[in-house]
Amino acid sequence: MTWLITGGAGYIGAHVARVMAGAGERVVVLDDVSSGVPGRLPADIPLVRGTSLDGDLVRSVLAGHAVTGVVHLAARKQVGESVEQPLRYYRENVGGLATLLQEVVDAGVGRFVFSSSAAVYGNPPAVDLVTEDTPCAPVSPYGETKLAGEWLVRAAGRAHGITTTCLRYFNVAGAERPELADTGVFNVIPMVFDRLTRDDAPRVFGTDHPTPDGTCVRDYIHVSDLAEAHLAAARRTAGPGTDLTVNIGRGIGVSVRELLAVIADVTGDRRAPVVEPRRAGDAPRAVADAGLAAKELGFTARRGVEEMVASAWAGWCLRHPEAARG
Repeated sequence: MTWLITGGAGYIGAHVARVMAGAGERVVVLDDVSSGVPGRLPADIPLVRGTSLDGDLVRSVLAGHAVTGVVHLAARKQVGESVEQPLRYYRENVGGLATLLQEVVDAGVGRFVFSSSAAVYGNPPAVDLVTEDTPCAPVSPYGETKLAGEWLVRAAGRAHGITTTCLRYFNVAGAERPELADTGVFNVIPMVFDRLTRDDAPRVFGTDHPTPDGTCVRDYIHVSDLAEAHLAAARRTAGPGTDLTVNIGRGIGVSVRELLAVIADVTGDRRAPVVEPRRAGDAPRAVADAGLAAKELGFTARRGVEEMVASAWAGWCLRHPEAARG
């Protein structure tokens, strides 16, 4: 059994590759290293540089490494950028997936795990927990490409007898170790770190949401837990050709104020945040119902927000030593 992991040199992908290899799975990575970092991978995991849009390359990797299963993480994933460049997002996220799936079908690969996102839900209704049956209404081209990707994966699976699993994960944070931390500044925790490092106060967008403390509530999952969820999903696909779609989160809501308090404890920077008006389209609450993942995958997240923030901060300080001195 050999698994091809696309995007396996990325922040999430490298954690997945390491967890799967550490569990005894044979792994090969395909990554164009546009945002991936080859040094995140140990020397014994082969890295092929390229994109899933290149059918000839995918075909050679599947054959050359006797691949029998695929974990597809490669995608562009910045919401704002997707609004500005929708054609690029559809071409790379959906077109790349279609090319990959065609080669998977032609090669007779029977197991496929798709890295989706809670962005497929858009701004979910005011419910305590978002279930897999919550209506999908993405509000960005990025979310649209993830939902379209799910449709394509399921359709190909049904048509060609491929066992498929789509993982809709919520807000990812943390790192297994500092050198594996996220290098982008697109999510709330690194965005706060960035402001603190520049000697600016963190920002809170709206304190009048219908939540206990007036700030938005989100579900955060440690990237190492997420990697373990991918391993569980990959192993589940050993069964007959079926499809499964599951949320990956902790099922625990954390408000922006609560998150900032944890960041203050970890960094020692306790300056008061700047309160700004609500942003259009921000859902007051988006927290996963994690029950189906526990039932179908035997997966439950183990790490808390404090560990996420502390490990993310260690990674940030590795790349920004001036923050540690501050």
